[in-house]
Amino acid sequence: MEELIQRIEQLKEEKDAVILAHFYVNDEIQAVADYIGDSFYLSKVATTIPQKVICFAGVSFMGESAKILNPEKTVLLPDATADCAMAHMVDVERIQKMREQYDDLCVVCYINSTAQIKEYADVCVTSANALDIVEKLPNRYIYFIPDENLGRYVASKVKDKVFLFNDGYCPIHKEITKERVQKAIEVHPEAKVLVHPECTMDVLELADYIGSTSGIIRYATESKEKEFIIATEKGIFYELCRKNPDKQFYPVYDGQCCEDMKKITLEKIVTCLEQMAPVVEVSDTQRTRANVPLNRMLELGK
Repeated sequence: MEELIQRIEQLKEEKDAVILAHFYVNDEIQAVADYIGDSFYLSKVATTIPQKVICFAGVSFMGESAKILNPEKTVLLPDATADCAMAHMVDVERIQKMREQYDDLCVVCYINSTAQIKEYADVCVTSANALDIVEKLPNRYIYFIPDENLGRYVASKVKDKVFLFNDGYCPIHKEITKERVQKAIEVHPEAKVLVHPECTMDVLELADYIGSTSGIIRYATESKEKEFIIATEKGIFYELCRKNPDKQFYPVYDGQCCEDMKKITLEKIVTCLEQMAPVVEVSDTQRTRANVPLNRMLELGK
């Protein structure tokens, strides 16, 4: 492993490259990354880094977003097959039908979506900024895509708008059920329950804190409590434990794993940087259109 790490450092210098990694990738990937974070943080970082090459340790929609925001940079994905099932759980026809049906409609698109879907959105959001951004929108009707669960969470907090939901979800968070959380609470009765808003509403009702991956890490780090049940993908444990070596973190159950995120390996990062491939490609037309909701997110999320 040490040889691979040294090779990655050498290649980063040779190629003028930077590695961005999501909290859900494997521990060893987060260890070599230049920036680790959630989707919103990495989207912002991508627009400020000086390097000409971005190696994105994450799934395909993340690489697409980085390319849309940085058309002049080369964006690489270590594994082009690493994808997000939720990103594909909405279609253009449904969006257009909603626009015809409702006046004063804002299509709010979770960043966990394809570049094609972003083209038809009015503003993008992440789990970290969705509530803040939706509260700032002037529209009465909000069509929240593709994640119904995050949309319902935001709707529970924003009472002066009418929400329309899409039938989309994260398969990993959907498997973190109410029954499993209750069982984890029985095993760890002193632990605080920290939940990602991609979970279903009945799970959110059991939470001591609801927030994005970065929010969960911040809450656990600032809390005086010593034990936490973590209801999101297990990759977050690397940063939780690194920042809080004196605290205990428990999964809801053993299966909290996104196999697509785990496709990223040190070997694939080396090959990716050596071959400068796979390259993320987004057409000029698609980039121009998808850039509008992404930039609106960055502006409203300041």
